Amino acid sequence: MPRYCLAVDLKDDPKLIREYEIWHQEVWPEIIQSIRASGIEDMSIYRFSNRLFMIMEVSDEFSFENKAAADLINPKVQEWENLMWKFQQAIPGTRPGEKWVLMEKIFQI
Repeated sequence: MPRYCLAVDLKDDPKLIREYEIWHQEVWPEIIQSIRASGIEDMSIYRFSNRLFMIMEVSDEFSFENKAAADLINPKVQEWENLMWKFQQAIPGTRPGEKWVLMEKIFQI
């Protein structure tokens, strides 16, 4: 099963970080459904300070392009993404407007 790792930063504000975590304790069902429908079989998000790290295990049919296209036409996903951007900020070196960025695997045993 393919695995991808992505990262994004949160704004370095303890109140906003806590609020972000609260939102992720009750993710909207429409968001969960869109994640599953795209072929993401398992997703976890970890936090250290204001850095987030996401691990996704996906089906062989999953594609970032298809997920992005489906998200663009899903009003609930757009609402969620706009809400989350209140808490998130781009990692230095990303393109304007880029949020979660794919990390490069550099080691495995």
